[in-house]
Amino acid sequence: MQNAMRTRAIGNRQVGAIGLGAMPMSVAGHMPDEEQSIRTILAALDAGITLIDTADAYTPSHEDVGHNERLVSRALARWSGDTGSVLVATKGGHTRTPDGWDVDGRPSYLREACDRSLKALGVDSIGLYQHHRPDPKVPYEETIGALKDLHDAGKIQMAGISNADPAQIRLAHDILGERLVSVQNEYSPRFRSSEPEIDVCEELGLAFLPWSPLGGIGRTGELRERNAAFTEIAQAHGVSPQQVCLAWELARSPVVIPIPGASRPESIVDSARAAALELSAEELARLS
Repeated sequence: MQNAMRTRAIGNRQVGAIGLGAMPMSVAGHMPDEEQSIRTILAALDAGITLIDTADAYTPSHEDVGHNERLVSRALARWSGDTGSVLVATKGGHTRTPDGWDVDGRPSYLREACDRSLKALGVDSIGLYQHHRPDPKVPYEETIGALKDLHDAGKIQMAGISNADPAQIRLAHDILGERLVSVQNEYSPRFRSSEPEIDVCEELGLAFLPWSPLGGIGRTGELRERNAAFTEIAQAHGVSPQQVCLAWELARSPVVIPIPGASRPESIVDSARAAALELSAEELARLS
């Protein structure tokens, strides 16, 4: 089912206005079986989604780093469409340990992580490679310098950063120049503190990719329970509150490209339809 989806720019690439966050397919306690995950990715592609977001740290345990990247690669190998039109974005620098999560911003580690992601994805060059989370133990400019080196070596085609504040975005932009194309921070109706980062991205011409745009794993029901306006406007349009939420984010700025997570085909197909939903100025004011 092809969806007439609006497109937005990430660097020199045009992608659908809605992306797919593949994380829920690899998180212990929430992950579906592999076949359902692959069906979900294929449904996203068939619905017109051409941006898939993953990371080496999206894995059920520290012993299976790259699980989600390999899953995305297997799904793309089964798709009958033009895989050249799909931008796969992955991330490195947020690590998994036996005790949970950690960060490693050392340039040597980022180079190692990128090589591992290249292998997991089965590609010679990664379309969009993002530094996942700042490491307070490493000067930020050193970590970003590693992204520059990876780009100049041809291992990545575009660079992005994640979980960055306005000063870090500007510093990364100064170092990377046109190599930097995107920023991925949390943003949703329940988490709106990334407004300044969206404004900086719009100023610098960078795509802003909200992670957890529907509130996070297991929280999408809060749109109905805590945000009556989303439910009421959804009913007026005959759509889901999730579609209204994503349309609200798209209206926030032309640089915003939400990447809702999904683990079921029905969920991502519904989310993709948000790209065609137009909300009135009055509705947007009410939601904001």
